[in-house]
Amino acid sequence: MRSGHIGRWAAVTGAVLLTGACTQTTGLAGVSAGSPTTAPITGTPAVTATIPSPTPEHQAAEQPPEGEDPVKVPPPKLSKHTYTFPVKDCKTTYQRKLLVLPKTTIWAGQGCAFVAPVDGVVDEVNLQNRWSPATDAGADREGRFVTIIGDDGVRYLGGHLDSVADGIRPGVRVKGGQLLGRVGTTGNARDTGPNLYFAISWKTGPAFWWVRRGMVKPWDYLDAWQKGNRTLSPREETLELRGKLGETPRCTVQCTSKKVPQASKTPRPQTTKKQGDDGVVTVTPSIAPFGQR
Repeated sequence: MRSGHIGRWAAVTGAVLLTGACTQTTGLAGVSAGSPTTAPITGTPAVTATIPSPTPEHQAAEQPPEGEDPVKVPPPKLSKHTYTFPVKDCKTTYQRKLLVLPKTTIWAGQGCAFVAPVDGVVDEVNLQNRWSPATDAGADREGRFVTIIGDDGVRYLGGHLDSVADGIRPGVRVKGGQLLGRVGTTGNARDTGPNLYFAISWKTGPAFWWVRRGMVKPWDYLDAWQKGNRTLSPREETLELRGKLGETPRCTVQCTSKKVPQASKTPRPQTTKKQGDDGVVTVTPSIAPFGQR
């Protein structure tokens, strides 16, 4: 009898234990069978990234090679003509402002080379120094000089020359940089240091000497030719000014000579020069008029 009670108690106890075990698995009796929940993420999560440092190979590729000069870019080509600074192989200085005439004085040593600034043809040559301080005649102020008509149609004058180069005569074709004469002190440069009177104009006859003395300011072109931009041409500026003033404008600066007092009223015997006397300014009529090149 007693053993029967014990058997039933054991059966009930086993059933209770079995039911508890099942309850934990299915979520009964207040116990969840799912995994613990994670709190929701609010805001934007911070992201930290590490940027790799450039390798030594990358640094070497981005830096210019050591010991090399910067790449030189040639100046733009501004005309089909190539120009040369008119004094060669000598130290020079020159004026960059308008004083009396639109010309410049290029200071250089005695005997320095005056060269053709561009390819062209010799126009005028004056071999004799006629200038006198007593008269200060405008046509004689440049002393010995040479002019050329460049292939650009522009006339270039070099005055105060000590001498004119052999073979330089009207009609002779010259190349840019070719010797035309030597720097000196002839004309009204007699009491100054040696220099080259340099002027830019257009072709006229020798009677219009004031045009030859300079019409276009030359220093911007000299600056360019000296500093490497050798294609900057005065042609357009010269054409424009000639069109505005005409081929033979009247003289406006230093036009008259000084009057020489008569020492005696006794007439002097008159002399005449033969054609071709040494020192007579000569011109060639074979040069094409300015603007037709």
